Amino acid sequence: MPAIALGHYNLRGDRVTLEKLRDFYLRYVGLTAGPRPLKSFGYWLYAGGRDVLHLSENRPGEVRQTALKTGFDHVAFACTDLPAMLAILQADNIPYRHATVEASPGFATQHQVLFSDPEGNGIELNFVEANI
Repeated sequence: MPAIALGHYNLRGDRVTLEKLRDFYLRYVGLTAGPRPLKSFGYWLYAGGRDVLHLSENRPGEVRQTALKTGFDHVAFACTDLPAMLAILQADNIPYRHATVEASPGFATQHQVLFSDPEGNGIELNFVEANI
């Protein structure tokens, strides 16, 4: 049975880290905090009415391996209002890279804004030229 969509991704950490990540994703990605049906500590962040990022507290005794090499590079979000997002990143001195992917058959021109969250996870914000 094939996957039909990405449900969410999950980042884990201690409470201080989760709060830092929550605030970062709310401000610099434009996600919104929403309901979370679990009793454990954490946050569910939403885009377009869907939970897309879960922030979960480490389990008791769990130690996160921060030096572990993986193939993970970034998570991408479809966004609108490129000028407003760039203004926020610039005002807060968040380092980013802005790349343009030119239109090709079946694809509109896209503007990509790439940066990292406070834990070093890569983020890509995609702005289709028609939505800028």
